[in-house]
Amino acid sequence: MGRCTLVLLLCTALVGLLPCGYTWREYRIRRSIDLSSTNQLILDVRLPTDLVPVSYSLYLHPDLHRATFTGSVNITMLCTKRTNQITLHAHHDLRVDEVNLAVVPLPAPRGEPDAAVPAPSPLRIRRVDRVPKKPLLVIYFHDDLVVGTSYEVRLHFNGNIWENTEGIFEGKYRQRAPKPTVDGDTTKHDDDGDDDDDTLSSEHKYIGTYFRPHNARRVFPCFDEPAYKVPFQVAIVRPKTHHVLFNTELLRTEELAPGSGSPLDVIDVFERTPPMSTFAFGFLVSDLTQVRPQDATPSGSNDTSPVVAGLKQVRIWARSDFHANVAQVGERVRLILGKLEAYWGVALPLDKLDIVALPGFSYVKPADNWGLIVFKESELQQGYYSLAQELIYQWLGSWITPHWWSDAHVNKAIAGFLSADTAIQIDGAPEFEGKWPMTILYSIYYEFSKRYPHSRITAMKQETTCSKTELVLRMLNFTLGGDTFRQGLQKFIQHREYRTFYGDDVWEALTKQAHLDGRLCESVTVNEIVDSWITKDRIPMVRVVRAYEKGTATVTQRLYLRERPHDVPEQDKMLWWIPLVIVTQDTLDFTNTSATKWMKQVREVELDEMPAADQFIIVNPEEIGPFPVNYDERNWNMLAAYLQTEAGRHRIPPYTRAKLLHDAWNLAYAGDLNFATAFNMTLFMLHERNHLVWNPVFTLIDHIGRHIDMSAVHKKFETYVRTLLTPLYEELVGASQSTEHEESWETNLRSLAKSFLCRAGYKPCIEEAQRAFRKWMESADPEMGNPVANQYICPVFKWGTREEWEFGLQRVINFPEGRVKSERTYLLKTLAGCPSQPSKIERLLTITVLENNGNFTDNDISLIFKMLSGGSTGYTTLFNFLKNNWDTIKLRFNDRESLWDNMINSATGLFTTQEGYDLVSRLYVQHQGEFGTAEHIIEKSLKNIKEETKWSDENLPVIEQWLDTFLATNGVANQKFYG
Repeated sequence: MGRCTLVLLLCTALVGLLPCGYTWREYRIRRSIDLSSTNQLILDVRLPTDLVPVSYSLYLHPDLHRATFTGSVNITMLCTKRTNQITLHAHHDLRVDEVNLAVVPLPAPRGEPDAAVPAPSPLRIRRVDRVPKKPLLVIYFHDDLVVGTSYEVRLHFNGNIWENTEGIFEGKYRQRAPKPTVDGDTTKHDDDGDDDDDTLSSEHKYIGTYFRPHNARRVFPCFDEPAYKVPFQVAIVRPKTHHVLFNTELLRTEELAPGSGSPLDVIDVFERTPPMSTFAFGFLVSDLTQVRPQDATPSGSNDTSPVVAGLKQVRIWARSDFHANVAQVGERVRLILGKLEAYWGVALPLDKLDIVALPGFSYVKPADNWGLIVFKESELQQGYYSLAQELIYQWLGSWITPHWWSDAHVNKAIAGFLSADTAIQIDGAPEFEGKWPMTILYSIYYEFSKRYPHSRITAMKQETTCSKTELVLRMLNFTLGGDTFRQGLQKFIQHREYRTFYGDDVWEALTKQAHLDGRLCESVTVNEIVDSWITKDRIPMVRVVRAYEKGTATVTQRLYLRERPHDVPEQDKMLWWIPLVIVTQDTLDFTNTSATKWMKQVREVELDEMPAADQFIIVNPEEIGPFPVNYDERNWNMLAAYLQTEAGRHRIPPYTRAKLLHDAWNLAYAGDLNFATAFNMTLFMLHERNHLVWNPVFTLIDHIGRHIDMSAVHKKFETYVRTLLTPLYEELVGASQSTEHEESWETNLRSLAKSFLCRAGYKPCIEEAQRAFRKWMESADPEMGNPVANQYICPVFKWGTREEWEFGLQRVINFPEGRVKSERTYLLKTLAGCPSQPSKIERLLTITVLENNGNFTDNDISLIFKMLSGGSTGYTTLFNFLKNNWDTIKLRFNDRESLWDNMINSATGLFTTQEGYDLVSRLYVQHQGEFGTAEHIIEKSLKNIKEETKWSDENLPVIEQWLDTFLATNGVANQKFYG
């Protein structure tokens, strides 16, 4: 028999022994869209691949009273490479019994059972090591393990259960006792579940698990990597007063063996799980009760068929006095699952699904285990989006799993995109208030246009990578077509049950469908398109310059940068695959989202068949792709004029109106568009009342306002802001008084308009704030609490009297120990960050820095410095205070380097004009060599101010000229304003 034949037979035999759902393909190294080198999603210790798990048999005995747990696990594994050791994940907090540890070879399966075959002897163990600083347990043997043989590792362990920790956590709650009625029956509480001391029942305890992304190792030794998907056989001890919710259904309940625990405890044995990753393992031991199913369909939905194929039951669990708050959750879950089944074209193979509203659950994200999802109570009261996202993770996460965490961004992005799409389909998703995807889109624009995105913060990089991938999926859904995109995802999910996937698998499936449907030419792949977007922490800007006489346009792409200087290395080499979707004025068809042309990672393309010279074009309508678009001045001006007409404005959808406004202002801020053109694009806002269009305006006002804060132009800009916002605000106030109920977006929009008007000195707002503040000042005991809404405090401290500000200062100094510290923090922030009078700020700095008042900590002083950097009055006053008290401050901060560095940064880093540069430069020269640890900070400040000065010199004259014309044209009256 030849060598190749022997190898083939051996491989065939080994494949038969692999855990269910695995192929050799999934054990090889394969490049996906690899983020590991620059944006590793999870930094973790990878296990050797010489052994792979086949199954777990796990026994857990958590003790609710002692907050500890014990347990044992038998792990069956297959040897795939020659080795003399077994390496498992085991957290340092997990105590493993290294003495009573055994590893036995398992006999190969035979055709007929042979009673004469003796039980295999345990292997001779040379030593057991816990690897320092790594969550690893290594078992070394005297002899090598045999390739192709299965082994069983038998381990015992114990550990502690802590509050709000990963792994196994504990919690407790109280609930309202039912109130007896006259006839002896009880009443239900239909409220928000807030505690009411006189009706609270005794304390209830629970324990649960939070294993994502790699915390199973805190509870039992295991192969704690997502690619290892194997079945679990599990038994869990519980008090008889509680029940256990697990990934699978309860199989049977057994009594504890004598002497092995409390007689009040029993063992629950559960059905064998399907193959799943360790992070999908989960259980909850509690006395929560099941919410009764509701017959009613949620309001706003048209779906009356809640039955979901393959899923036998959906159970909702909560404390009894919270049932009314989650009564509709079961029906919402069924609606969502119905939509998702239709989208994926395949039923979720779950026998049951338990949804838990867990009191006191403090994690940011739900615990999304296979067949068991644990939410914060508040999350289950909110719409469809959060529910849909967690249910999608049952498909993509638990059932079909990313092979490694570098592919998890694709998983999360698909869940984000589909959950929003599902929520909108079901009820229009009023929970978004129309802000999806704009909220994540705008944050991406701002983050990726910085010189140093994320400031090298890994966690932020993970989130923005996921968000950008979600936007790329949305772009593909538009440009490939919804049907092609959906059928491509169906191709991806087919025949992948209980297996893992790579990011490339998603893009390959979409490519095949796009080729089949003729949505992409055969030479193009979705992989290429996506790779150009996801592997860069950047986004492009597209510029369109029309040749009106020829009826053509030249389109170029380059890196988008808002921050100056625009000196990012290798930016000229950065190119993207960009779909050019175009809407022309003569048709204004926003339903056709196919790309007229793709920019295939080229710097420039030409477009033909442009409309007549007196008609505009819109590129990338509805933010189809995550990139801003610039035009020649003539096209911008035609858009501005059209938007100022009532009929024209309503022919352009709100998202596109918001995009045009957002792009214009940000491009001007970045130096890529004349500010006069950008301001012209805001003129239609005098008549705009759609909250989606207004949403980005407040951020833009804030950005420009802060930048020109120190200049003489700022007062004119504030007058412009008042003129823009006053009609909107007064209209919203009138509308709220004439209707009993209003939409939440109206409330939020009115609040934002009011906040910015107050900041700009709108008299009715200031006077209202002062009336509210006066009640606090006149109260018998002002230390007992703050009766003033937060929205009123900043206007009073900015525009109010010195007496009012001093009252606030005394409340901070005399803040009682028993009150919530966040109230004091907010007061301190506003005391420092809001005043427009330098004397108030000087008083605060004198007390905290010069007098070294014991009521203020170093953290308080750092917070004050940070707040003073928010406006020119603050940082200019801080600068002068530093200059005038240099020697004293140096002495005070001699051994407090962090405070010194913070002060120099806040006092010197925010100037934007030549005047500011001269001030900082003189200070630097005067105290050369005295800055110590802050030497590099002031040098960086001088460099940045020089760059910002160029911006001011170029743009302030243009802004001022436009504002002069605008204010004269509108005949602005100032009698309603301070300042």
